[in-house]
Amino acid sequence: ILDQWFQSEPLKATLATDTVIGAMASPHTPGSGYVLLHHVMGELEGRRGAWGYVAGGMGALSQAIARAAAAQGVHIFAEKAVCHVLLGRDGRAQGIALQDGTEVRSKLVLSNASPQITFLELTPQEQLPKDFVQRIRQVDTRSPVTKINVAVDQLPSFLAAPNARDGRPLPHHQCSIHLNCEGTHLLHQAFTEAAHGHPSSRPMIELCIPSALDPGLAPRGCHVVSLFTQYTPSVLAGGQPWDEQARNAYADTVFDCIEAYAPGFKASVIGRDILTPPDLERIFGLPGGNIFHGGMSLDQLYFARPAPSYSGYRSPIPSLYLCGSGAHPGGGVMGAAGRNAARVALEDFRRL
Repeated sequence: ILDQWFQSEPLKATLATDTVIGAMASPHTPGSGYVLLHHVMGELEGRRGAWGYVAGGMGALSQAIARAAAAQGVHIFAEKAVCHVLLGRDGRAQGIALQDGTEVRSKLVLSNASPQITFLELTPQEQLPKDFVQRIRQVDTRSPVTKINVAVDQLPSFLAAPNARDGRPLPHHQCSIHLNCEGTHLLHQAFTEAAHGHPSSRPMIELCIPSALDPGLAPRGCHVVSLFTQYTPSVLAGGQPWDEQARNAYADTVFDCIEAYAPGFKASVIGRDILTPPDLERIFGLPGGNIFHGGMSLDQLYFARPAPSYSGYRSPIPSLYLCGSGAHPGGGVMGAAGRNAARVALEDFRRL
């Protein structure tokens, strides 16, 4: 598709990054064009296909949702792990049990956890159809993503667009900056290395500097840099662990790449947080580290998300609904799955 509409290889490669974002796939993988469509559909404040930063960081979005919910009388239990979904004698969901033994009774249960956690860990397996369980187990959750959060004591200065003398952020500092993306062949090469169990030697890097737009995120003169990188396999070749040595070796590779575009970057780093696919799974409950709760390939979308016959948010368990990224229409910070699931749940609630 990109070859049909564009001639510039750097432009094609830049657009191609959104065909593989969060996906263990190459720009040459059939169906990858949908992922590009998924990331440009919709709008932000009337601008079609636009993205935006959340003032105060992504956590501020969760806090805003929590405040809006609390204003409507919602009770929020933070740091309370769920043990399992409570079922009545009729097989309907009747609430949840927390790991501390507390039971929260309700007529409906909506799960924003992944399909794997919801149905393979929190729901009694004997209450689910065997073919449904098999389908959830077979969902492709491979992730190529390693996220690196960096604190720097000066604004990165790129050879292609050096910093202003006063050190103030320039327009490009307020955008997504793509590195190692001069050609689609580089993306394919990076994917191929990961497909064989090796972190990419020249990884795809999407660099953002949120503090360039939101100075409150960092002390004066300092900045936070967000690095969304690919490709890193969830399981390394030979069964090697993603230990501290492997994490730092990959991060050093990323930083070496950035240094080539922005000399002085490595010297400006005062802290970094490296999150490989296993880290993303352990900390955030993302299956395989997949940011979408499952691949966004065509065989796992629309009527097949999370499983055929269950794309309408209702699960095989009456009164239990899936409302997260593992449900239609998939991942992204848009709230579509939650809104749709809420409408379905409200419709059912009125009949109870």
